[in-house]
Amino acid sequence: MTGLLVLAGTPIGDVGDAPPRLARELATADVVAAEDTRRLRRLTQALDITPAGRVVSYFEGNEVARTAELVEALTGGARVLLVTDAGMPSVSDPGYRLVAAAVRAGVRVTAVPGPSAVLTALAVSGLPVDRFCFEGFLPRKAGERAGRLREVAAEPRTMVFFEAPHRLAEALAAMAEAFGAERPAAVCRELTKTYEEVRRGPLGELAEWAAAGVRGEITVVVAGAPPVDPALLAPEELVRRVLVREEAGERRKEAIAAVAAAAGLPKREVFDAVVAAKNAAGGPRP
Repeated sequence: MTGLLVLAGTPIGDVGDAPPRLARELATADVVAAEDTRRLRRLTQALDITPAGRVVSYFEGNEVARTAELVEALTGGARVLLVTDAGMPSVSDPGYRLVAAAVRAGVRVTAVPGPSAVLTALAVSGLPVDRFCFEGFLPRKAGERAGRLREVAAEPRTMVFFEAPHRLAEALAAMAEAFGAERPAAVCRELTKTYEEVRRGPLGELAEWAAAGVRGEITVVVAGAPPVDPALLAPEELVRRVLVREEAGERRKEAIAAVAAAAGLPKREVFDAVVAAKNAAGGPRP
């Protein structure tokens, strides 16, 4: 018989949020794979339990090699428990590779539900939660980050992002540029911890606030794009928007991409509108 892979959610702050089943799984698993074994030790001490099984590390640096080892244990009948530093494994944390490998090997995968920074931030944000999407961490490089944000500028669902505190101000400024400075958002800091803070407001104001420096674990919730007036999708309006961005110093390629993202249109459609306008005016092709 094959074993069982258990993904266990761990507290994102207050250890009192740990579900009773987490303690049982930690105490009885054959193997406990932890993103940080030191943090696991602090958690087990707080829960007053001692893992009976073998404890191994499982993090980004050894994920590839350790996955094969854990799958071998699973196919041999072991019960393997996977925990990350906070929240649910595989959600912007190690785990996806192991889950995929276990599924391919015919191993059953289950989970111990637990606290989630994504859902907690959504719940306290004050923004619509009937439809949402999780975008994880944005790229670190400014150009790649701007490109990612342009891709979701027309997303109608509420969006949730993770961000490092030292990059928060830059990320919020980039969001204000891509989505508009007035787009409502909430910055959720240190959720469930002693210094929990939820700062709500337009992206432009939040970017100014964050410029002074912010500490702690950060989750950002941003309202989805409002419905677009059909009149704003007319070719002449698309061209006008591209010209405005060009006059502000943006390159035409980036301007077309930004206008297309904001309108929820393919870039080719905006490009064709610009070409047609240039041809009609007797100017050179863009």
